[in-house]
Amino acid sequence: MDFTTYINQNQQQGILPGLVLGYQYGYDAPVIAAYGLDGAQQPLSADSVFPVASITKLALSLAVLKLIDREEIALDDSIGTYLSDITPASAPLTIRSLLCHTSGLALDLADKDGLYAVGLDWAKLAKECLNTPPINPAWSGVQYSNLGYGLLGILLERMTGQSCADALSSLVLTPLGIRGLLGNPTDLTVATVADVRGRHRGTNLETFNSPFWRSLALPWGGLCTDAAGALALVDAFLPTSDFLSPALREIAVRDHTQGLSGGFMPPLWWHPSPWGLGPEVRGTKAPHWVSPQFAPTSFGHSGASGMFVWADESSMIRIVMLGARVADSGWMIRHGPQITSLVINQLTQ
Repeated sequence: MDFTTYINQNQQQGILPGLVLGYQYGYDAPVIAAYGLDGAQQPLSADSVFPVASITKLALSLAVLKLIDREEIALDDSIGTYLSDITPASAPLTIRSLLCHTSGLALDLADKDGLYAVGLDWAKLAKECLNTPPINPAWSGVQYSNLGYGLLGILLERMTGQSCADALSSLVLTPLGIRGLLGNPTDLTVATVADVRGRHRGTNLETFNSPFWRSLALPWGGLCTDAAGALALVDAFLPTSDFLSPALREIAVRDHTQGLSGGFMPPLWWHPSPWGLGPEVRGTKAPHWVSPQFAPTSFGHSGASGMFVWADESSMIRIVMLGARVADSGWMIRHGPQITSLVINQLTQ
């Protein structure tokens, strides 16, 4: 069965959401196709813009790595070197540990739900990030952390004198020709994501879909872009790109976790849990949303809004899938491996 047949059959049965699937092989131009409708029953197209959630972390890490290439900061500098107002318990955390999720910081702010209300903005969230100490010693395990990337977003602002959104645009999105931005794209329609959970579902505060949520311009998850933009982010970590210096690019996609276990939360908890300087490294993780046919050294990122983008340097295959249903509905981890396997088989047969 080819992947188009698989997608169409599963959509007809209501198993798969509407989605945009793109792939790129070697030096070929990307092929991007849309299937079905978004969560508001609007037709999707190859250039549909989505709230890509934590795929944002690829863009933020590229911005931080660009500052490292410019020798404005160093990978093993303590974050407190640049953020004098950070809580003393977090000051020794290194930029490396924040990038690869070994800092000991929690997944999210402790009172995230309590903070999330009308009147919240990034400035208030940034203050909470600065005041929140680690919950575990650094390098004791891998705990995926939005909070850690919040600190990196503040670092980016302090070093550039710009808002995180503007710095990300000038350092990464514009140079890579990426359509979209961190925050509310006023000139672009954003696809609606279905099955959003939580008490704000269906309200003007709904995660991913509301202008309020996007206005927060979260450094760890607020990017809105299309499939071509997501592919451009992983392409920047490949040797065919000159976005980063060759030496830094090479180490950015290696595992920096020293073989530690961890991940997001069970069942997405792996032994070991390899992670690079921004990109997640495939390793032998199971369960996972991309095919085990991808090499253990392959890398990419996922987003809780129902998205992932992945690249394999050994085969030069890149795949992006932007789905119109949140990941915690389970569709992505159940069907992502099969869809990516079918794409790989078609490209390599």
